[in-house]
Amino acid sequence: MRLASRFGSKNQIRRDRPLTNDELASVVPSVFSEEKHGSRSDRYTYIPTIQLLDSLRKEGFQPFFACQTRVRDEARKGHTKHMLRLRRERQITGSEVPEIILLNSHDGSSSYQMLPGIFRFVCSNGMVCGEDFGEVRVPHKGDVTGQVIEGAYEVLGIFDKVDEHMNIMKDIPLNRDEQDLFAQAALMYRYGEEDKKIPVTPASVLMPRRTEDRQNDLWVTFQRVQENMIRGGLIGRNEKGKRTTTRAINGIDGDVKLNRALWMIAEQFKKMKA
Repeated sequence: MRLASRFGSKNQIRRDRPLTNDELASVVPSVFSEEKHGSRSDRYTYIPTIQLLDSLRKEGFQPFFACQTRVRDEARKGHTKHMLRLRRERQITGSEVPEIILLNSHDGSSSYQMLPGIFRFVCSNGMVCGEDFGEVRVPHKGDVTGQVIEGAYEVLGIFDKVDEHMNIMKDIPLNRDEQDLFAQAALMYRYGEEDKKIPVTPASVLMPRRTEDRQNDLWVTFQRVQENMIRGGLIGRNEKGKRTTTRAINGIDGDVKLNRALWMIAEQFKKMKA
């Protein structure tokens, strides 16, 4: 499933309060596109993100994070893929809160999609739930506004199941060998085949960045690995033995795929430890 390409810090914004339209317009102008890109045919139904966002706001959903892909063609800047992470207004604080991940474009590069996610406040981790929890897609054709509102509530209905899985993971302790195995599986996914040099050790991606992450349950192990791999900056050695630093994962594609892979690994550990 291809979701999007790359975005950088200049193309994203996060706040601990709902984002205003002025803030969105300054960073993700494609959200406000008033028409489809000229490359689209007459059969392509333009889905105006800002109108849909306004409808979702009336239902109590607010954006706290937004980004759009970087494009070289300035003509596509106002139409390119973009992502919003929304929460219910009353769910703006807590240890973890559910988020609806909204993806759209006006140039045909993405269908309208909604995915379930989780935001963890202590480390600002924005997670994407595993594929088993499903997603909602709305094609660019026909009447879409009603489908979008219905889809948002469909995604919300998934979160009871997500909470159940998350709480089970919090109750599963992992010893050091098991944590190493989790980290090794994550590194294998990230860097490929066994014969390829992996630049960092399992111990590196298991390193806690704060006191709250020193617990040894499955959920916190998952969080430590996710944060260290997404943010990068870990010191290691390349195939020639030279010092190197791991790169942050700055693409929506890579972010979503890694998150879902880590969730799958965590689910396998949950079954193994049951």
